[in-house]
Amino acid sequence: MKRRRTKLLSTQLTTSCLSTTLVLVLVGIIALFAFIARNLSDYVRENINVTVLISDDVPEDSIAVLERALRRQPYVRQIDYISKQQALDEETAAMGMDPMEFLDFNPFTASFELKLKAGYVGVDSINRIVRGLKGRREVIDVIYQRDLIEQVNANIRKASLVLMVLIVLFTYISFALINNMVRLTFFAQRFAINTMKMVGASWHFIRRPFMLRALALGFLSALLADAILLGGLHWWRSVEPQLGTVVSVEEAAVVCGIVLVFGLFITTACTFVSLHKYLHMSTNDLYHV
Repeated sequence: MKRRRTKLLSTQLTTSCLSTTLVLVLVGIIALFAFIARNLSDYVRENINVTVLISDDVPEDSIAVLERALRRQPYVRQIDYISKQQALDEETAAMGMDPMEFLDFNPFTASFELKLKAGYVGVDSINRIVRGLKGRREVIDVIYQRDLIEQVNANIRKASLVLMVLIVLFTYISFALINNMVRLTFFAQRFAINTMKMVGASWHFIRRPFMLRALALGFLSALLADAILLGGLHWWRSVEPQLGTVVSVEEAAVVCGIVLVFGLFITTACTFVSLHKYLHMSTNDLYHV
């Protein structure tokens, strides 16, 4: 009988560990998707161009001063200077003909191509930036795709809302799965818990081994889940090297930390709640659960 109980307990622990690991893998995938969605939205925002047209009568040294001033701005992620001649060469290559052949002058102006940081790519933020740029005497106009920015931000808001709903839903499912698993474990041991109560064991004494086992279960399951997630990321990166630009090493470490914290918290919290329920039940109530 003792060997049978030991085997049953070992089977329960193994099943609990594997089930918790799979749930934590799901939690890690959700966290990874959140980082991927944020990074992709930032990538789209940071690759929208803002063109600053420079007046033709501005000398080269003033343009250099303006470039240094722009580089110091907190909203600038990248800046490229395009001279009049460079703009002419690019348009000539694009059109297959030289506009100076029938205009007798270079119709293009020098400009700065700005790429903004993701946090500043919003209609209100860009309007403030444009007003500040147009206030400089060297600038004759600022061109940006307002409709594109509005559409990008609207699509990102929709995607973020859908992702948030999925995160809440899967988090609830994860909690429910682990909670049900813990409740089943205590259901099988409810009479042993009641026996300890009857012989005078304090609630703290009864809780301690179960809480320690829950911590060990959460820690081991989280380590296994992190190993599975890191192995999956390594395989994905070997298949698609560009993954490194979507999920960084630091973000992968944060995901592993989230899985570890969630694993420890959810197992100990569910264990405490389920154990507290059976500690309050009388012997007669145990037969009607």
